[in-house]
Amino acid sequence: MDSLIPVRGKPLAGFDEFNASLDHSSIPAVWVTSRTRLQMDEPRRKNGHSHPFIGEGGCAVYLPEDYFHLRPEKTLRLGRFTSIPVAQPQPAAQEALASLTADTGVETVTLRSLTPRELAQNSGLPARDAEMARQRDFDELFFFAGASDADIARFVAEAKVRRVELRQHGVLWSLAVGASLQRCVRELSKLYDRALRYHAVILGVAGVAEARELFAACERNILLASEKELGAAEGEEDRGEDSEPADGEEHEAAESEGEKAELGGDVETDEDDEGTSENVEEEEEFASPVKSRQSESSQNNSPKRGHPELGKYSLTIPWRVPEMWEQLLEVLGSRSYK
Repeated sequence: MDSLIPVRGKPLAGFDEFNASLDHSSIPAVWVTSRTRLQMDEPRRKNGHSHPFIGEGGCAVYLPEDYFHLRPEKTLRLGRFTSIPVAQPQPAAQEALASLTADTGVETVTLRSLTPRELAQNSGLPARDAEMARQRDFDELFFFAGASDADIARFVAEAKVRRVELRQHGVLWSLAVGASLQRCVRELSKLYDRALRYHAVILGVAGVAEARELFAACERNILLASEKELGAAEGEEDRGEDSEPADGEEHEAAESEGEKAELGGDVETDEDDEGTSENVEEEEEFASPVKSRQSESSQNNSPKRGHPELGKYSLTIPWRVPEMWEQLLEVLGSRSYK
């Protein structure tokens, strides 16, 4: 949701009405963000969001008070939230970054080490927002100081060896020990299944920037993309289809598909499908509400089935408001999400 609700400025037009419509239809929307729980207070309050969210880039699931009657097996109380920790809590990330910096010789600067003035200058945020951004429960935000591309590549390679998660957010980077968006989605999916007493199918909705990681964790996916992004995706998809798979890629793809079959995902839920033939029919019904509208427009707006970089997704909806929200609601309303 980071692309829908910027840290500074107003949310994307129509987003609040879209959330209200989901609540009216009893469709839980689980937000996925790289921000902290403190940063999420204001957007959740302004948009009336009362459902769980996944914070700090897949470090933990944050549950509102008494959201589920049955408590998860492993929880950690953080402020007003009961969290399901997936990554190791601080100071694990802080210590891992210090060790990685010392061993590689690549200089890094953490946000927590900056003065308030330096923090605002380096983050580009107002002082209050910048302070909330560096108060992390799990991951550690930092930037490289005078490092070359080769130094950064060496740093990233060593992080992979040590199995710590690195994510880049512009000039800033985050490091977490054990973060996994797929595990967050899986744990939350189990809670919904227990509460509903049936399997809730997980539908991921994301823009191009967030799609790759989120779509791998969800059972069905909708890509929100501008016409320019759609054109680029088509070019990449065509090149991917024309090229021969490299050695080992077919095996990796098979393993990836096996992992996806085991995972629940993020954002919206509905009843589980019964039977292979019903899955095919329901998938067609799932895409049908916007097919006619998309076929009448340009070819760029037609449903997609996959992309070499983004993974599998069921449908593409053009990034245009308010039509984007209308089409999403039309898709979600075409199925039973009770």
